[in-house]
Amino acid sequence: MKVAIIGAGAVGSACATALVMRGCAREIVIIDRTPARAIGLATDIRYGATLSPVVDVRSGDYSDLKGAALVVITAGVNEKTGGATDRNDPAGRLRLLDTNVGVYADIISKLKTIEPSVLALVVTDPPDPLTDATRLMGHDKVLSAGTYLDSLRFRFHVARRLGVSASSVVAHVLGEHGTSEVFAWSSASVAGVPISVLLSRLPNQDPQKFQSEVENEVRYANISIIEGIGASQHGIGMVTARIVEIIARDERIVIPIGCYNPKYGVTLSLPSVVGREGVLEVIEPELAADEREKLARSADRLKAALGRTLLSQTEMPLGGSGAAR
Repeated sequence: MKVAIIGAGAVGSACATALVMRGCAREIVIIDRTPARAIGLATDIRYGATLSPVVDVRSGDYSDLKGAALVVITAGVNEKTGGATDRNDPAGRLRLLDTNVGVYADIISKLKTIEPSVLALVVTDPPDPLTDATRLMGHDKVLSAGTYLDSLRFRFHVARRLGVSASSVVAHVLGEHGTSEVFAWSSASVAGVPISVLLSRLPNQDPQKFQSEVENEVRYANISIIEGIGASQHGIGMVTARIVEIIARDERIVIPIGCYNPKYGVTLSLPSVVGREGVLEVIEPELAADEREKLARSADRLKAALGRTLLSQTEMPLGGSGAAR
């Protein structure tokens, strides 16, 4: 499978490296607005790629999108550069939306011209409204990386506190990949045992404190990482490679990933069956009443943010069937 990565910054580099190491693409083309950056990254990765399954890694330009089965878009301003690293700022990643919609307008116009039927995976923050912006620009076949990484963080922090492997924890983060994300505690479990039951068995354990601490660690994990190394890149790189692998192998596995949801009128994350064509089916879980309310508020927040951006981006090239939804 041929995969193109647009954007050779920190996240694009991490995605490319993870794709090579996971061996889920036969050909990887790296495109960047600064060609020398793409050339340097492709050259660097090629040397180490001799240790991985056979893959052709090269730099290219937009004409090289032709024949790609999947385009991973990581281009745009990141959280640190865009000033989205304040834990007290409720906007969070949405602060980057106006700038990155402008970046995407140029990318999507080229994508529609060269390979209009290719599946696009939006990784740039904030991925959910950028996915909707991509639809409104006329490219309907698009997914958001969504809350897959958030859900893995959720599992990790629950597992660490309970002293079990994260692979034994089932727990999903839903809605926005951002500060309004919803933690589905009501369905979180270990080996089929609800987390609430496990917590009740632990001495001196305050369930509300447990949940609050886990949610804060997950919700602001990106900021903690940026404070340490300057960019939150490696986790999302590994998650992106896994999504590419799921699509390439038509695995039809259920993961929390972002796609346009008519019920909510916006792109957000719910557990979904993912295969070669993208999201094949959304499996909305049973939620507690407060979780349903939070999910609705998360959707409203995303719609409002996109609406504000569309008003400010008066020259944004709207069109395609996505605009009528």
